[in-house]
Amino acid sequence: MKRSHIAAAALAAATFAAGGYFAGKHFAHPPQKVASAPAAGQQGERKVLYWHDPMVPGPRFDKPGKSPFMDMQLVPVYADEQADAGVKVSPGVQQNLGIRTATVTRAQVASSFDAVGTVQFDERLTAAVQTRVNGYVERLLVRAPMEYVRRGQPLATVYAPDWLGPQNEYLALKRAGVSQDLLEAARDRMRAMSIPDALLRQSEQVGTAQARFTVPAPVSGVVAELGVREGVAVNPGMTLFRIAGLERVWAVAEVPEVQAVRLQRGQKVKAALQADASQAFDGELKEILPQVSANTRTVQARFEVANKGGRLTPGMLLRLQVAGPVTSRLVVPAEAVIRTGTRAVAIVRSANGAFAPREVALGADLGDQLEVVQGLNEGDQVVASGQFLVDSEARLKSVLGGMAAAGRAAPAASAPVPQAQKPAAAGTFKAEGKVEKVDAEAITFSHGPVPALKWPAMTMGFGKPNPQAFPGVKPGDSVTFEFKQGGPMGYELVAVTPAGAGK
Repeated sequence: MKRSHIAAAALAAATFAAGGYFAGKHFAHPPQKVASAPAAGQQGERKVLYWHDPMVPGPRFDKPGKSPFMDMQLVPVYADEQADAGVKVSPGVQQNLGIRTATVTRAQVASSFDAVGTVQFDERLTAAVQTRVNGYVERLLVRAPMEYVRRGQPLATVYAPDWLGPQNEYLALKRAGVSQDLLEAARDRMRAMSIPDALLRQSEQVGTAQARFTVPAPVSGVVAELGVREGVAVNPGMTLFRIAGLERVWAVAEVPEVQAVRLQRGQKVKAALQADASQAFDGELKEILPQVSANTRTVQARFEVANKGGRLTPGMLLRLQVAGPVTSRLVVPAEAVIRTGTRAVAIVRSANGAFAPREVALGADLGDQLEVVQGLNEGDQVVASGQFLVDSEARLKSVLGGMAAAGRAAPAASAPVPQAQKPAAAGTFKAEGKVEKVDAEAITFSHGPVPALKWPAMTMGFGKPNPQAFPGVKPGDSVTFEFKQGGPMGYELVAVTPAGAGK
């Protein structure tokens, strides 16, 4: 009987102890509730982590409202955005900031460029008028250089007394009725003395030797050089006139060395008068002179231009548009590229709506468009307006992330710890402030600067580890609190103690 009572008592004690253990465990560690955003901040199934001001992205708030920094509403940050690269901008903010996107496309582009050329005579059309006999200019019909002349137009009358003897000998042989062989020999002698056939026929018609002959213009053009005056003596090989043809002219352009590599003989060119763009001419690249100017680093290119109606004269300026081969190139609007002098950046919009800067390599400048050699793909969406604001936001987000990482790695070395406070534990940060609001999920403090994170004084909400944490904290309390990075709100409280408790 006694043994049965002892066994029952032992069983009851074991049952009581087990119940007390489970009860103690239940009350000592209540089940944690997963933090969730207020229902007002949810859109469909997306979970709002916190709200912030896009212009001042550091401070975080636990509910929507007006930004204390800017005259705008706070913007929600969703849980699915944490893993996204780049910067998310709400459609409303995009509209307010005037953010506009453009598509990277392929275009058929001709590698053409413009140059300015000076009109010169085409030296291949220049003709020289000379004499092959001693004599003198009896009459000069063209008296000034740069006069227009036509082919066959009389230029001067020359008296050549040396031609009288051979003509009189020929006429005497003809009157004597000698054989045809002797007459042909006399003719050959006169041709060797450059006596024109027309002058010989005239001598045969009148029966007397002729010593005066007219010098005609061999081509149409202008008298580029006038070498004689009326009454002067001439001798064999002396140039009387130099006539430059005007059917075609040269346009000689100074082409920069970097563009000269794109020149090829035979390239077509459109030319227009610098003074009157309505007058257009067609031309072709004929020569690239093998010489580079040491002062200007340019190459002379010689273009042959058709001179319609002789409207082009030496010294005129022509604007030349040199056409190159047509190639397919990847192009982007010029306004979509941020050029800093050392690099070029485009803000790319991803499929999930996030914006991220991307460094690009540029090719030729095509006016309103730029050739993209590297960094973008066909079909990419790039920001064409407002990209400076997005780029600043992305840079700020990157800097804040780097600060937070540096703070986690060495928080103690980031800022000196006041002597009145205990140093924060590794991976945590400490601040002093005033409790503004207490919620089930977070506590909002108006706190002073946090040197370890380079934060200024601000009002910010910090998440609780669980809803029952820090039950004695109420609005208006001056406290010292420790926090770490993590949790649904980005930063989670570790400890909250009344101010001065550690002194």
